Amino acid sequence: MALAHSFRAGREQCFQQTDRLIKSHSLSGSESLCRLLRYLAEHSLDHPGVALKEYQIATEVLGRSGGFDPQNDSTVRVQAGRLRLKLAEYYAHEGHDDSILVELPKGSYSLTFHVRTPGRQLPAGLTLEKESGEGGEGRGSNRGWAVMVGVLAVLLVASLVTSAVLWSGRSRSQETVKEPVAAVYQIFWSRFVSSPQPPWVIFSNANFVGRPQTNMRYFNASTDSREAILAHYTGVGEVLAIHELDRVFGVLGRQLRVKRGALFSLDDVRNNDLIFVGSPAENLTLLDIPGTQEFVFQKVNSGPRKGDVQVINVHPAAGEAQAFLAIPSSQSVNEDYAIVGLKPGLDPAHSMLILAGTTTMGTQAAAEYVCREDSLTELLHRLGVPKGGEIRPFEALLHVKVTHGVPVLIDLVALRK
Repeated sequence: MALAHSFRAGREQCFQQTDRLIKSHSLSGSESLCRLLRYLAEHSLDHPGVALKEYQIATEVLGRSGGFDPQNDSTVRVQAGRLRLKLAEYYAHEGHDDSILVELPKGSYSLTFHVRTPGRQLPAGLTLEKESGEGGEGRGSNRGWAVMVGVLAVLLVASLVTSAVLWSGRSRSQETVKEPVAAVYQIFWSRFVSSPQPPWVIFSNANFVGRPQTNMRYFNASTDSREAILAHYTGVGEVLAIHELDRVFGVLGRQLRVKRGALFSLDDVRNNDLIFVGSPAENLTLLDIPGTQEFVFQKVNSGPRKGDVQVINVHPAAGEAQAFLAIPSSQSVNEDYAIVGLKPGLDPAHSMLILAGTTTMGTQAAAEYVCREDSLTELLHRLGVPKGGEIRPFEALLHVKVTHGVPVLIDLVALRK
């Protein structure tokens, strides 16, 4: 009886810790991850030892239909990976002193709950010695402090050296890459890392008129004077997309060159590998070169959605829609569509990659899709690229679910080889 009472008390503590996690700064911004955490906690505590299937999570938590196929849809694995990172982030900061440790082990969808031992101990090997005799306590204390000061000095020097190495590492000139390189990165990015010159990343920076304090809108060449252009702005999604690209190229030991679209020339297009970040509506350089041909951006010309940007499916396959239109621009964005297109350059010796959404959040999602191991694995599988094989030109259409301005779910809905 005492054992049963102890189990119920522990179970309640586990649920309380789950609530604390859901209300934390680390997780409060992601509704889908909070739902997933709650679901996994309830299942792990109410049905211990019973393994969860991806299909259950997808249909009962993430809103997938009954036709969900985990072989072709990595949504559950992606979300589990994000939850794992958020838990680590929480316990590294907000939950540093929490007594209950919640973990999601890799390869499992069952949460584990551990009671952490209160209090802290000195690191192994660092002891404070006492000497016998008169004044011995003071001498032992001084010796202990001397050891601690010495250790701290060594750590300080090490941290300074590490910082210097990290900054110098931005040159990507090291002969070896310390972080293991996943095979899918090597396959997908082979065209861009094998060239002698680093690729150019061309990001959108649309022209605006007006002022932030009153009202800003896109520049209209037919009605606005070019002198009225206030500045060039770039969406947060483009910024985060470049950050993701830089991270992957760092893993691959290569540099990126970055330039805003307004400063780019067609000579650059002919002589370099290119990565375009942003839709043609804002990355105007894309209007001057051959872009995607199977999925194209187009403004709605009439009706209640006039002016909104849609994706036209030029050659729809059986069961596919001819046009994809997200939520109206007058409402808060909770979904978007994005295009990922790999094409030969104007010079066939070079390649172009287009990462573009109908909004800045879609652009961010497109970059994340080609910069994350699990989604790249899905893409290469759908393209039929064998292990160690070569990726060929393709166009892909993504559907993106957005929560609080952050892409949380990215689905591959159509693909053209």
